[in-house]
Amino acid sequence: MPLYDQVDLENYAEVLTWALAETREKPIRNMESVVIRYDIPGLALAEAVYARLMDMHLNPVPVATPTPYMEMERHLNSSYGQLLFQQPGLSELYAQAGGVITILAPEDLTHLQNVDPRTIAEARRAEGPRRRILQQRRLSGSFGWTTCVYPTQALAEASGMTLEEYAYALKRACWLNMPAPVAEWRRLKREVGEVCAWLDSMNIRRLHVESEDINLKVPVGDNRRFVGVSGANVPGYEIYFAPDARGVEGTYYADQATLRYGHLVAGVSLDFSGGVAARVESERGQIFLQNQMYSDAGARRVGEFSLTDKRFSRVDRFMAHTLLDENCGGEHGNCHIALGGSVLESFTGPRELLTPQLEYELGFNASDMHWDLVNTQPKRVTAWFAGGEPRTIYENGSFRI
Repeated sequence: MPLYDQVDLENYAEVLTWALAETREKPIRNMESVVIRYDIPGLALAEAVYARLMDMHLNPVPVATPTPYMEMERHLNSSYGQLLFQQPGLSELYAQAGGVITILAPEDLTHLQNVDPRTIAEARRAEGPRRRILQQRRLSGSFGWTTCVYPTQALAEASGMTLEEYAYALKRACWLNMPAPVAEWRRLKREVGEVCAWLDSMNIRRLHVESEDINLKVPVGDNRRFVGVSGANVPGYEIYFAPDARGVEGTYYADQATLRYGHLVAGVSLDFSGGVAARVESERGQIFLQNQMYSDAGARRVGEFSLTDKRFSRVDRFMAHTLLDENCGGEHGNCHIALGGSVLESFTGPRELLTPQLEYELGFNASDMHWDLVNTQPKRVTAWFAGGEPRTIYENGSFRI
């Protein structure tokens, strides 16, 4: 019996194409090409997206991602030249496409656990030119992107659920169990947008985050805005911005475990001084964590700060994938920081003005890494304004609007 029936798949595809359009400043045009990147277990959803794009008079370009076996061969059985090899034509494809929809459906979560993290970092750096093309196209407003998850046995087992339970939890998180899922997402975008507008209106200079294990000061920085329900991820309930990475100070703790490149990392504790994570420890995965911190010059700085309001979120438990776990509402909501590259959609000015030099001057962080670390403890977030007066803006898992 299939995990999702045809109506579910069609609804999911409609949500994804809506999300894709939301990430673009310029409307998508007839006959533009859209890349569908998909893991093979997510083929059923890829086919539904393909059909939906055809109905929209667009040109779908399906691209299957490497299987776990292929990834292991690349990282464990390759020469240096083979490790850095990039598929011909791929950069040209993304330079011309109108967008990309990525369907993550991992068959195995731990297949890279025996690969040297430095090897993974080298392979990732080799993909830098393609990522920079995508970044420039995003900034131009002519390229859309969205990413989603499709349920697999590996995800279900890692989260302690049966496959059927996991599939339903994901279905609910994406509002696919409602009669009109896209209408729900439009409503949610409007409601979250009201919170973002409220935050933007207050001229916040710094946030102070406090919980049992967090005492962190996060400067908002100049030319910033708060972003919510951007369409970049489905589901995506969080409200986030790119802080001035140079001014992050204090202690952060991630009580939620994270899986990265096959490595389970849990209980991450970071001490920031002058914007840099000077102390980095974890209860599990310490060696891998330390290696990641040296992957490039920006890996020890913060590229994103995020808060999720439990009233918006339909993710209420650990789901073994960062895309879902960073949106967890649960009993206390969550916050997360991302070590590494900044989320540039937080910039308030015309995107085409955001040159690398301006990014540096405004305190946006540059890194090939972007690693979300989530805290689900009860917390209070206090905003400090230009005049110096404080105000609690988030407590007990909700914004105090």
